[in-house]
Amino acid sequence: MLRNLWRYRSFVLGMASREFRARYLGSALGSVWAVIHPLTLVFIYTVIFGHLMRSRLPGVDDAVGYGIFLCAGIFTWSAFTEILQRSVAVFLENGNLLKKMSFPRATLPAIVLLSALVNFAIVFGILLLILLVMGRFPGWAVLGLLPLLLLQQSLALGLGIALGVVNVFFRDVAHLLSIVLQLWFWFTPIVYPVSILGERVQALVHLNPMTDIVAGYQGILLHGTWPAWHAYLPQLVLAAGALLLGRALFRRLSGELADQL
Repeated sequence: MLRNLWRYRSFVLGMASREFRARYLGSALGSVWAVIHPLTLVFIYTVIFGHLMRSRLPGVDDAVGYGIFLCAGIFTWSAFTEILQRSVAVFLENGNLLKKMSFPRATLPAIVLLSALVNFAIVFGILLLILLVMGRFPGWAVLGLLPLLLLQQSLALGLGIALGVVNVFFRDVAHLLSIVLQLWFWFTPIVYPVSILGERVQALVHLNPMTDIVAGYQGILLHGTWPAWHAYLPQLVLAAGALLLGRALFRRLSGELADQL
């Protein structure tokens, strides 16, 4: 699979570039729209929860700190869910392409991943630039974002491929995923810190694999602290398991995808 992706790297890069241009073709603001949506969410949540949560964030005593806390969580969550939501529909959306052309089907999730990484780089690049101008750049700890990003997107890609294959045969998967993601969002400490929850609820929230990942981003951007890497072993195992599951389902059912489409 990896050899095929390397052989078709020009196809993957070309399709990702074409998709990115097509997404913003004809719009006056272009790729700025990739930033406007998450910033709008950050603004809404800051206004609604800012005064309520500000005093409850450990080591934070201003609204700017809470805004950084929100940006770290919402941008991370957006990158994670973009891969999931697009991967679950990628084979259906490219049904005509799969029927008319001969190419490795694994390139389609790769295009989704590359496109999501470009969007994430734009959004987080602007955020880091703002932090630098404000004098709140996290320093060398910012390098800790890369392992977290790799872990998070590996989990999303594995789940996305598995769900995308199953969705070809059972179309309810995409609808169910949208509901699950809404619940998953509020089960993840994005707009609130884990510390405000009771001990029993905290134990449940920590079962969520995205809890520690989001907390890692928040710790880096807000406090400039490195994540405790040993705490991410469960997420690493889960991401590896998701990738293996996605690969197994893909290899087993990829030959039947065109017939179902």
